[in-house]
Amino acid sequence: MEEVDVAALELRSVDLHSPRNNKGHHTQEMGLKRLIVRRGQPFVLQLLFNRPFHPGTDHITFLAETGPAPKELLGTRATFSLTKTRGGNVWSVSDFTIDSNSLFVSLFTPANAVIGYYTLKLEISQGQGHGVTHLLGTFILLFNPWSSEDDVYLPSEILLQEYILMDYGFVYKGHERFITSWPWNYGQFEEDVIDICFEILNKSLYFLENPSKDYSQRNDVVYVCRVVSAMINSNDDNGVLQGNWGEDYSLGVSPLVWNGSVAILRQWAAKGGQPVKYGQCWVFAAVMCTVMRCLGVPTRVVSNFRSAHNVDGNLTIDTYYDRNAEMLSIRKQDKIWNFHVWNECWMIRKDLPPGYNGWQVLDPTPQQTSSGLFCCGPASVKAIREGEVHLAYDTPFVYAEVNADEVVWLLEDGHAQEILAHNGSSIGKEISTKMVGSDQRQNITSFYKYPEGSPEERSVFIKASRKMLGSRKALSRLLDLLGSGGFRNQPVQLQLHLARVPEWGQDVQLKLHARRVPDRAHPQGPIRLEVRFCAQALLHNGSTREPLWRQLVHLNLDFGEEVQWPLLLPYDNYRNKLTDEKLIRVSGIAKVEETRRFLLVLKDISLEPPHLSIEVSETAEVGKALSVHIALTNTRMVALTHCTMVLEGSGLIHGQIANDLGTLAAGHTIRIHLDLYPFKAGRRQLQVLISSDKVKEIKSYKAIFVAAARAS
Repeated sequence: MEEVDVAALELRSVDLHSPRNNKGHHTQEMGLKRLIVRRGQPFVLQLLFNRPFHPGTDHITFLAETGPAPKELLGTRATFSLTKTRGGNVWSVSDFTIDSNSLFVSLFTPANAVIGYYTLKLEISQGQGHGVTHLLGTFILLFNPWSSEDDVYLPSEILLQEYILMDYGFVYKGHERFITSWPWNYGQFEEDVIDICFEILNKSLYFLENPSKDYSQRNDVVYVCRVVSAMINSNDDNGVLQGNWGEDYSLGVSPLVWNGSVAILRQWAAKGGQPVKYGQCWVFAAVMCTVMRCLGVPTRVVSNFRSAHNVDGNLTIDTYYDRNAEMLSIRKQDKIWNFHVWNECWMIRKDLPPGYNGWQVLDPTPQQTSSGLFCCGPASVKAIREGEVHLAYDTPFVYAEVNADEVVWLLEDGHAQEILAHNGSSIGKEISTKMVGSDQRQNITSFYKYPEGSPEERSVFIKASRKMLGSRKALSRLLDLLGSGGFRNQPVQLQLHLARVPEWGQDVQLKLHARRVPDRAHPQGPIRLEVRFCAQALLHNGSTREPLWRQLVHLNLDFGEEVQWPLLLPYDNYRNKLTDEKLIRVSGIAKVEETRRFLLVLKDISLEPPHLSIEVSETAEVGKALSVHIALTNTRMVALTHCTMVLEGSGLIHGQIANDLGTLAAGHTIRIHLDLYPFKAGRRQLQVLISSDKVKEIKSYKAIFVAAARAS
């Protein structure tokens, strides 16, 4: 029999099956036109040849490459041949089926592959070392928290829905006693966001210094997190956001006007990587959450109320008041922020001893440098709780943020006269994140530390102090802590209470509650008090402005007597004196005439903004008009001028809708009606922000479930 000449194998076309593969890899929300897959999980390709493929005689080799100078040694280049079954955690193409002239193959990427853009090529061997190479196409490879082999593996579908697939959430702001939930549009699945995320990596100093080395390390989630942490701020590089903690935002916009990450990321990319003006901690953390969720790393945003910034690492923050109850802004680097916001990313820590996997703190706000760059983390939350401050990265800094002590001093003639308070539990309060599958807030303080005052908490504090300060200093600090209780033994107890809910534009009504109690020096008998009050605008960084109100009160208290003394802080005193946060600190210093000792009483007040309501039609469906009604009533004594409205919501609005609303007179209501046309199904969040010259933070949201379009 004569041998029949078989035609040389030629590739006619390729189908990357992007819609099918993207759906299987949980990336369909990023679009269906491009192939976007997750490592450690196979995807299907269809190759159409000029004739049926013969496994025994046809030889094809696949080539995957990423980065500027791909090398197998660096993990940025892989060649692999067709096999019947997959072998281990390596690049492979297998499980093939032949259907006429089509060859269906399953391509597997290892769970520790470099993330990024890949080109995929096919070489068809023609014998004698000759071959023809075809470009099959490109694909994007991401981290895979669904794969048990990936370092970001999170074995809970409910948690993955929240920390990877949820494209909106809440940032918690304000003050420990009046926490406000600030809705945020993460928008990690908007079509261009994934490209911007990789552009961020390519603008980092690590990439600019050594592109090939940087790419080769993009398989390591610890490395990628640190790079992103440095790149969200712009202190060292052309990062995404420029911080501004002053009050002049004339060269950009106030951090309070942002509704979400997408507008910020798009502005950064459109201007060729010029930092966007301006951000503060919650903006930095929310943008980092978008980037990390987009890259495939489970991420959440965490707020720490009364957050210490302890520059010298001595675990003590000193605060000073004078005899007139004025909080003094002495130029010191240590601060107690009203709140500070960072991220937690979920990962295995192969670089640490066993037991420190799970949530890791990453903080993109530029507070201090780590290995020469302004970044922070990943620091294991478990290590923070156990006081293992020697473990990488930046664990002592984060430990101090949630555990430092506050010492309050009375200052006279530039000298600290006496301790008014030593608070071992006033820092690191109400550590909060969004609850899974709910719009409620979850308190996660117990993840960071044992209950305040418990034996475990004190022993961890001593262990961490020894590691950070050395054993001798740690011991002297402990003795100071135990010996500074004298200020607690006073003949009177003072508290400040609000008489009603404080609203911006109204007078603030307070009550001083004074109660005579026994003490060693004056077990019985009357005492005389001179109480000096002072009110100051409280800034986000915990410092204050000059006094805006003072009052002097004289009290005589018999043994066992209680007194309530009314105090009035008029609107005219604070009307143009507050920051956008609308926070006031009222402090009182009481002098006990009989003992010549002093007491401190404090009350922080958050002024409520006008209420914004949003109503939507009962049913929402892709492509159908969704009726939205927005109403704002100005219940204050003054007009709100230069009012603007911004609407945002992934899957509901492309980009943003902005309107000028003009002036809203006192006592009047403004009503807005508009129709939206949702373009993505599922749970969505509509955010509405109204800003005026006097009040920047009039914000609300509406949770909306959008049904898929019905077949016509």
